[in-house]
Amino acid sequence: MKSLKDILYKVEILSVIGTTDISISTVCFDSRKAEKQSLFIAIKGTQTDGNRFVQEVIKSGAIAIVSERKPVNTIDGVSYIVVKNAAKALAVIAANFYNNPSEKIKLIGVTGTNGKTTIVSLLYDLCLQLKNKVGMLSTIENKINNQLMESTHTTGDSLQINQLLSKMLDSGCKYCFMEVSSHAIDQYRVEALAFDIMIFTNISHDHLDYHKTFNQYISAKKKVFDNLNTKAIALVNNDDKHALDMLKDTKAKKLTYSLKSMSNYKCKIMENRFDGTLLSINNYDVWSKLIGEFNTYNLLAVYAVGNLLAIEEDKLLEGISLLESAEGRFQTIRSTDGITAIVDYAHTPDALRNVLSTINKIRTGNEKLITVVGCGGDRDAKKRSKMAAIASNLSSQVVITSDNPRSEDPDQIIKEMTAELDPIQKKKCLEITDRKQAIKTASTLANKDDIILIAGKGHEKHQEIKGVKYPFDDMQEIKQCLNLIKN
Repeated sequence: MKSLKDILYKVEILSVIGTTDISISTVCFDSRKAEKQSLFIAIKGTQTDGNRFVQEVIKSGAIAIVSERKPVNTIDGVSYIVVKNAAKALAVIAANFYNNPSEKIKLIGVTGTNGKTTIVSLLYDLCLQLKNKVGMLSTIENKINNQLMESTHTTGDSLQINQLLSKMLDSGCKYCFMEVSSHAIDQYRVEALAFDIMIFTNISHDHLDYHKTFNQYISAKKKVFDNLNTKAIALVNNDDKHALDMLKDTKAKKLTYSLKSMSNYKCKIMENRFDGTLLSINNYDVWSKLIGEFNTYNLLAVYAVGNLLAIEEDKLLEGISLLESAEGRFQTIRSTDGITAIVDYAHTPDALRNVLSTINKIRTGNEKLITVVGCGGDRDAKKRSKMAAIASNLSSQVVITSDNPRSEDPDQIIKEMTAELDPIQKKKCLEITDRKQAIKTASTLANKDDIILIAGKGHEKHQEIKGVKYPFDDMQEIKQCLNLIKN
């Protein structure tokens, strides 16, 4: 039980009807979770308005309501707190309810268009190698030490985040590495968290179905840096042209990493192969199992954080050499007859270009590069034609297929992808709506030493069609096609 007065500490309150000297058993913003002595935060979301369910939660036993609206009718024994911003209030309330766990753990956030999942996964794995107790909040999964919990969003809601951070503290965790999405920043889900380090990877065309303009997308990312305190560190990729935008108004200590410009943390690629990369990081040579320039940026960010967390240099470099790529991130297999297949989550124009460019830098040019790619439904449609153009320009052959069409017609998505291709680009492309058949066709087209890239879904284990999630795993599909597992 928590005092309502304590839970409301630092919330921007406009008015109070009733008393704050009451005890609260649980906090919720989902009306279905209200129970005896609950505090309910009524948030107006994109799908529904929590204010519609106030009477319902009171019947379920809620004794306090937080809302941006003054109540038309009040009920005796129920306290009403009117706030300036309900979503922001939820973040502060959630932190207070769980005793502000982010202030008691080393919380390292990663934001940017690409690289978030890989960096938090690598940092988590590095700390486990070094026998540290550690937590991770990511797109793929949430972990407390070796305990796995399902992840439903890139960044969870405020209550979920604080509850998990609290559990991490109870489990003795010293660090937590966390993906921070632009949606979460915009929706105040990370508003009351005390980050020790915030990393900016890069920013490119993505999520414009939500943010509407690229400037709004940049502003959302920037906001998390603006909110850092003077004790925090802002670590940005100095090779991204928007890095300085992130640092412009932050109070945090400013540090940079890069491959191509002057920075606090520098790296050079000495050798690049399909089985790994030889790097020089701050003049220390280290061999990594990860491949490509984009992964070098990820590893450099990991090195920088390790250095800032005072990990000994030799242990840090040895740890980096043992790290493996996150599931579905440039995940490579090779068939017995010499075909290389790569599964990657690349679902933005920039990410797809990075992956294909990496492959083209490593390959000899004598082998074919066959790319299987699609675009998700109910998402930013503006990137569809760009994705197809990049794939056709940087591949020998392209199989354009379905990704997660969701509520949209997959054939229409494919039509939009190919609409702006010129005759030379179109000549390279096959259109196969069924993703399973598309992967099978790509494997049939491939000969010895050829390379197949399957892009877009990466780690995902399902395909969403008309509201139904069907089991589907790109890696399992290509393994079957290349006879690496039995059908």
